[in-house]
Amino acid sequence: MEKGGPTEVSGRECRHSNPRKKLPIKVVPEPEPEQDDQQIGIIKEETEEELALLESTSRPMTGVSRRPMSSVSTILSRPGSRYTRPSTSKSRTSSVETHSGSASPTRRTISRASSRKSRPASSGSRLETGHSSDSDTDNDEGTRHKAPLEVDFATVDITDEKAFDTDLEIEEWLHFTLDDNDENVNETSDVEQSTTYDRTGRTAYIEGCKKMGVVPASYFLRHMHDPNLSMKHHGLGSMGMKPIAMSLMTNTQIVKLDLSDNWLGHQGGLAVCEMLKENCFITFMDLSDNKFGTKMAEHLGKILNANSTLTHIILAGNDFDDTAALAFADVIMNTTKIEYLNLSRNVFGELGGMALGPAIAENSSLKELDLSWNSLRRKGAIAVAQGIKHNIYMKKINLSWNGFGLDGSIAMCDALKHNQTLEELNLTNNRITAEGAVILGKGISVNETLTSLKMGKNPMQSAGCYGICAAILRNPNSILKELDFSDILVNNDFNEIYKQVQEQCPDMKLKHGGMEPPKKPKKPVHPMVKLANYIQKNNLRLVDFFNKFDKDGSMSVTYEEFQQGIEETGIKLSNDEVSQLLLELDSDGDGEINYSELVIGHTGFQEQQDSINTILTATQPRPMTT
Repeated sequence: MEKGGPTEVSGRECRHSNPRKKLPIKVVPEPEPEQDDQQIGIIKEETEEELALLESTSRPMTGVSRRPMSSVSTILSRPGSRYTRPSTSKSRTSSVETHSGSASPTRRTISRASSRKSRPASSGSRLETGHSSDSDTDNDEGTRHKAPLEVDFATVDITDEKAFDTDLEIEEWLHFTLDDNDENVNETSDVEQSTTYDRTGRTAYIEGCKKMGVVPASYFLRHMHDPNLSMKHHGLGSMGMKPIAMSLMTNTQIVKLDLSDNWLGHQGGLAVCEMLKENCFITFMDLSDNKFGTKMAEHLGKILNANSTLTHIILAGNDFDDTAALAFADVIMNTTKIEYLNLSRNVFGELGGMALGPAIAENSSLKELDLSWNSLRRKGAIAVAQGIKHNIYMKKINLSWNGFGLDGSIAMCDALKHNQTLEELNLTNNRITAEGAVILGKGISVNETLTSLKMGKNPMQSAGCYGICAAILRNPNSILKELDFSDILVNNDFNEIYKQVQEQCPDMKLKHGGMEPPKKPKKPVHPMVKLANYIQKNNLRLVDFFNKFDKDGSMSVTYEEFQQGIEETGIKLSNDEVSQLLLELDSDGDGEINYSELVIGHTGFQEQQDSINTILTATQPRPMTT
């Protein structure tokens, strides 16, 4: 069919024609029947395609009722319709021009920058934009609603678990809406708005995404009704978190929420705080590795004190320093609901420990506290240990990777003597030496509640492990069931005492770094070295040394004379060493040693030692020069 030519159907101008000018019926000649039938065939085919598409792709909304779609023939024969069937008996052409802008119903991805808001116009298509009728009869059909076109996120296909979880994947046809001037084939349908309460916050999330200009996370839409939702490693950022926070304000399904490693930052943290003011269903929240920073600690402290449902909160790896410790100390001291608090992998130092210690002593709700991977040392370590000493509620505490050292060991010894509630203590990698372990054992020897003690990766060696086991043997009321000495080598002495511990505590489980390798025997010192050292030490000539053995001045000594002379000089040689020396010096094997043999043996040995030293010096790496 040619484009651009005037077309008239039953005395009315067709909206699909390109000319805008209305021509009177009397002036414009009647179109050829074949051309008119071809246009009507195109209109019918397009209408059937659109109706089939709406019926197959539209997802029914909650609480929305629709009336059955009218058939194509009903629309074409409806009184006053612009598609009134002309009176003709000729057959229609079977070939219909396809839409140039249509695409196969494959899955597409919405761009983050912008979404396509209109269907591409096709030549000759009734969806072609920019054409409207100027006839008076068209005004009787009512003013059509004109609204900005938007992507309908409510029609998103979120059932595909393999979809990329930060973009919406929808059918291409769902990207487009009908043109402003397109006739509503369902104009007589009533759409009743649902008043059902949205328990998942889906509507709020979609509206929030539109408002913030972010692409909704399809994974969140698929799982926002699950009681346990994990959104870790999704790269949400502060902008992506705000719509989720809006949704969670009204969500009543999620109980356990993991938002770790999303780099929410300060603004994202504020959105989380606003959400926690309204949400009263979430009991477990993981906010680790979100780069909150020190300024966020005050806001978190206030909301954690005000929230009455959170019982488990993880705030690890958020760069909280000693200043932030003041806010969390207030939370620890005043909370009555939180049972588990994780503040590991932050930068609390000595001052932070001094702030947290008194709060730990006053706490009456925490059952487990994790302060691992900080820098609690010296006074900070002592303050935390004193807090444990006076706490009467806490069951588990993790203080690994801090650096308590000897001062912290002394303070923990005092804490274990007085605390009667603590069950699990983790002191892994805290610079505790063998001395510190023995001191800590004094507290273990009187403690009756501790069941698990972890002290791996400390430089206390086998002697420190031996001291801990000895302390357990001194405590008949000890209920320890787990000892962890990971990466610490033990020796046979430890094995022997641990067998005694097992007899006293049959349920004991031990973990250590393995057995120490057997000590290599020392290489025996050559007897000639001892002779040379004696001569050098007493500043003697070799002949003077030989004269001490040669009583008769014959310049030759027997084996008995030589051995007697060795004993008189005080040189400590065993019988085997004396025998070895005699065999090496008596080169001719006549049973006597003369002076010349002593000189040759001594000189040869010295040359041999010098050559060995030269080789060792040559093989040593040279020092680096600047």
